[in-house]
Amino acid sequence: MEQEPVFQEVQRFRQPWLWALLGGAALLLLVLGPISWAGLVILILAAGLIYSLRLQTEVRADGIYIEMWPLHRSFRRISWAEIESYESTEYSPIGEFGGWGIRWVPGKTAYNVSGNRGVWIERTDGRTMMIGSQRPEEFVRAIEEISPALRGDN
Repeated sequence: MEQEPVFQEVQRFRQPWLWALLGGAALLLLVLGPISWAGLVILILAAGLIYSLRLQTEVRADGIYIEMWPLHRSFRRISWAEIESYESTEYSPIGEFGGWGIRWVPGKTAYNVSGNRGVWIERTDGRTMMIGSQRPEEFVRAIEEISPALRGDN
């Protein structure tokens, strides 16, 4: 039986600058001729993948769920027992993680789609995670609403 989320957010790559960049690259391929059909097909496939990507975040009774579809076929769960601390924060996606998407740097993972705000999670195993959010304060309020009773905090 699936639990009803207390918080749910779906984000997609819809930044105008990203689509202008992809459109400009396609235009260059067409204008600079001879047409590289292979390059154009690769660009169209990459644009299709970027368009289909979505980051879905949920706070449920048993933890935080993240899915970057179609890269993940199901949600990844972070149980309350795995979380040491969390906070709403601003960060630099390029400076700290090298960009947007699913990003790894030693000891840190980021799931982000746009913007520079999110929820920073310190895990009990020493690893940290940044989950990008357009509504980080609401995300944290949902965690605070659910997690104290389950983790015995207060």
